[in-house]
Amino acid sequence: MTPELKERIDTLVQQNKILVFMKGNKLMPQCGFSNNAVQILNTLGVPYETIDVLDDYEIRQGIKEYSNWPTIPQVYINGQFIGGSDILIELYQKGELQQLVEVALAS
Repeated sequence: MTPELKERIDTLVQQNKILVFMKGNKLMPQCGFSNNAVQILNTLGVPYETIDVLDDYEIRQGIKEYSNWPTIPQVYINGQFIGGSDILIELYQKGELQQLVEVALAS
């Protein structure tokens, strides 16, 4: 990964309390896993941003290296990589996602 791409991703992650790198966007998810992430965040009723990796090949490949996670979507809360769709579902079911989100939005 180039230093420029790393800096670009760093900036995106730091500027957004809740950020989802996904296929499509929150209004039009382009895969089931991305849709799962969007539905969970919508259920929580929290503000979040999305980056469509289909629009940017550099980000699509770079985010996998950045997080050391091979799949999309990837969710970041308060600058920390949380995981993909499966992790988000698990955290939501345990009630832990709500806590992470509340802490992020309060900071």
